[in-house]
Amino acid sequence: MNYILFDGPERDNLLPFTYTRPIASLRIGILSIREKWEKLLQASTSIETEDYLSDKFQKVELDKNIKINPAFIPSENLAGIVKNLKENQAVFFEDQPIAYFYSKNQEIDFDTFEVIQYTHDDILKISNTWDLFRLNGQAIERDFKLITKGRKSQPIPESVFCVNKENIFLEDGAKVELASLNASSGPIYIGKDAEVMEASAIRGPFALCEHSTLKMGAKIYGPTTIGPHSKVGGEVNNSVIFGYSNKAHDGFLGNSVIGEWCNLGADTNNSNLKNNYAEVRLWNYNTENFARTGLQFCGLMMGDHSKCGINTMFNTGTVVGVSANIFGSGFPRNFIPSFSWGGAAGMTTFKTDKAFEVAREVMKRRNLEFNQTEEKILEHVFEVSSKHRRN
Repeated sequence: MNYILFDGPERDNLLPFTYTRPIASLRIGILSIREKWEKLLQASTSIETEDYLSDKFQKVELDKNIKINPAFIPSENLAGIVKNLKENQAVFFEDQPIAYFYSKNQEIDFDTFEVIQYTHDDILKISNTWDLFRLNGQAIERDFKLITKGRKSQPIPESVFCVNKENIFLEDGAKVELASLNASSGPIYIGKDAEVMEASAIRGPFALCEHSTLKMGAKIYGPTTIGPHSKVGGEVNNSVIFGYSNKAHDGFLGNSVIGEWCNLGADTNNSNLKNNYAEVRLWNYNTENFARTGLQFCGLMMGDHSKCGINTMFNTGTVVGVSANIFGSGFPRNFIPSFSWGGAAGMTTFKTDKAFEVAREVMKRRNLEFNQTEEKILEHVFEVSSKHRRN
């Protein structure tokens, strides 16, 4: 069967992260959402997304297809139902389709479909950016079971202090020495060729993905995910870092989501709780206003390729767009548009030639190319985000 993961109505509420990727490529738990679906379906998938992203994330459509909304994180049960869909069948959660079987060039009218209502209590749905950290613990638990089922962890060195050792898994090449791993509150997963340096203290649920490094003396409170090829130090609580990003020094990051190719300067801190303990409101790109999150704890949302200088302070519920460069004293605004340059004292536009030069050098350090496809994506983001910049 040909499976297509499509961007549904949730996309705009997941900006700035979906400026540079489809919903299916968001990371929550250990794996990206696409990787979860592919493992459970035991099949490859393609992507239906915005036109400007389609060169990088391509769609393959055959005569018979099943489309899936990846805002719904799959369970074994849900994936099994999707896998067994027949032509002109759809599975719905309440009034929204999760997946449907259709033929190429078919006009989709769900009134003509046989609709299966999904009523199981294992639904995890990503509707807003803050859901990525809010639901991360459950996603780590699911991915841990999926990835480690029937497999044996690499031996945990004797120098490592462990609690609930059977809930800790080390992949090939993982290095851990003189660290504390407490998996009593959730599993701890250390990916291939990842390293946990000395004196790090980790409380699960926690995932350190392949080729990432937890630096000496790091303090990690779950549920937290550090994506591949990242370096993290200091104190982190209930946060998701997609990958290829660094928070290499001391400073606090809490209830936050950090995209790819980001760098947080030494002693960067974010607030995740308002002084009056009130509900946190977060910038919403769809309504162009601040939206209620229903959360008391909510920190920093930072889009791809954004950076901040040493001693940067982010207020509770701050949203930073793509390719922003933030520095200086004081608290910057709690909405920083894409391609902004500056801080609390004021912002100017971060010109694309300079931004691309930085992106090119940063990716080159990881032996990756900032190619024309990547450049076109960021050029589009620059254009559509211009209305948010003041100059």
